[in-house]
Amino acid sequence: MRTFRNWLFIVAFLAGASAPARAALEIEITQGLESATPIAVARFGHAGSGPAPPESISAIVAANLARSGRFAPLRDLPQHPVRKEDIRWPDWRRLRVGSLVIGSIEETVRGGAREYQVAFRLFDTFTAGQLAGQRYTGIRPDQLRWAGHQISDDIYYALTGEKGAFATRIAYVTETAGQEGEVVFALNVADSDGGNPVVLRTSPDPIMSPSWSPNGSWLAYVSFEGGRSRIMMQELATGRRQEVSAFPGINGAPAFSPEGRRLALTLSRDGSPDIYVLDLASGELLRLTTSPDIDTEPAWAPDGRTLVFTSDRSGGRPHLFRVSAAGGDKPRRLTFSGRYNARAAFSPDGSRIAFVHESESAAGYRIAIMEVGSEKVDVLTNGILDESPTFAPNGRMILYAATDRDRSALAAVSIDGQFRQRLSIDEAGVRDPAWSPRLARR
Repeated sequence: MRTFRNWLFIVAFLAGASAPARAALEIEITQGLESATPIAVARFGHAGSGPAPPESISAIVAANLARSGRFAPLRDLPQHPVRKEDIRWPDWRRLRVGSLVIGSIEETVRGGAREYQVAFRLFDTFTAGQLAGQRYTGIRPDQLRWAGHQISDDIYYALTGEKGAFATRIAYVTETAGQEGEVVFALNVADSDGGNPVVLRTSPDPIMSPSWSPNGSWLAYVSFEGGRSRIMMQELATGRRQEVSAFPGINGAPAFSPEGRRLALTLSRDGSPDIYVLDLASGELLRLTTSPDIDTEPAWAPDGRTLVFTSDRSGGRPHLFRVSAAGGDKPRRLTFSGRYNARAAFSPDGSRIAFVHESESAAGYRIAIMEVGSEKVDVLTNGILDESPTFAPNGRMILYAATDRDRSALAAVSIDGQFRQRLSIDEAGVRDPAWSPRLARR
C-alpha cells in the first residue's frame, strides 16, 4: 500500500488524459445471509395507452431488498396480483412467504408531458393485513427509479423499524485508460444501486476525496488541475463550481460539518499538514492541530463538536486521534492496536467509527469498525488493500474501495461483516466512494 506519508506527497505528480467511463456500476452479492427473510414483489400493473414505463419498479424494489442483506425476494411467483382482491392467499402461505408487495403504475399526459402515478401495498400473507402503502403522483419518466428507491425505503421501514438507504446516491472517482495509455480522472454520482450514473467532472489531473454536503446539493473534492492541489465545491443541480482553498502546499481531505456551514480540511500552509476548519461564509480559518508530524483525513462526529483525524505523531505510525472542533485542546489518541489505522468515518448515530486497519500479525489493509469509547477493533473485510470507508445513512452498511492486483472497485459490507457485495465497472478503476445523506425527491 502507498505509505501514509508518501500518499500525501507523491499523489500530486500523477497525471493523464482520456474519455470517462459512463457505464453503471454492476452489483454482485458475494456473501449473503442464510437468515434473510423471504419476500415476494409482484410485477406492478400498468394502466395507460402509451408504451410500457421505461423502468420496472418491481425489479428495482426486489433488487434493493436483496442487496440490503435482510431479505430474499422470490424469483418465481405463482401469480402477479395488482389488487388486494386478486391475491390468492393460500398460494403464498404454502410457500411460507410472509410478505407480499403489489403495485400499479398509471400513466397520464399533462401539457404534452408524460407523468406517472405509482402506488404500492405491502401485505402480511398470513393475516391478509396491510402493513404499508403509499401513492406517489406527478412522477416524470426520469424519476421512476427514484420512486422505486423510495418504495423500497418504505417497505424496509415497515418490516424492520429502521430507515432504509435506497433513495440515496453515491459519489466516486473513476480512472480510465485512453487510446494512448494515458489516464483520465472523473468525478461521478450514481443512485445507491449504481443506476443513473452521471459524470460531474473529468480531468487529466487527479480528483480525490469527494464529500457530500448535509443537504446533498454540493460535493467538495480535491482537484490537482493546474498542477497543484486545491479544494473545489460543485453544485450538483447546476454544475457550478467554486474554489474554496488553494493555499501553497497541500489542500486535502475536505469534510462538510453536520450543519453544512463549515469545511474541515488538511492544509500545509503553515508547515507540516495540520487540521483546519474553514467557515464557508466568512472564509475564516481555525487551526485545530499544530504538530511537526502529518495530521490529515478529518471526520466530523455527527454532533459537530469533535473531529477524528489520522496522524503519525505516535512513533511514526498512523493512528486515529480526536480533537475538539472549537480548538484549543490536545488531541486524544483513539486507536492502539495494529500497525496502521487511518481514514475514519463516523456512523450516522455517532456510536461507531469505521477505518482502515492493518494488524500486527497479518499483512493487508482492511476495513475495521470500533465502538466509540472502546478500543476493541472488529475487522470486517479480508482484502489486500481496502480503503475509504463510508457509512450508509442508516448505518447498516459500509461502502469502501477495494484494490486487487492494481484493479480497484467498490465493495460494501454489513456492520457485522456477514453480508458483502461488490460494485464495479469493467472499463474503469473505481475508488474514493462517498455515500450521500438521505435525499428529497429529485
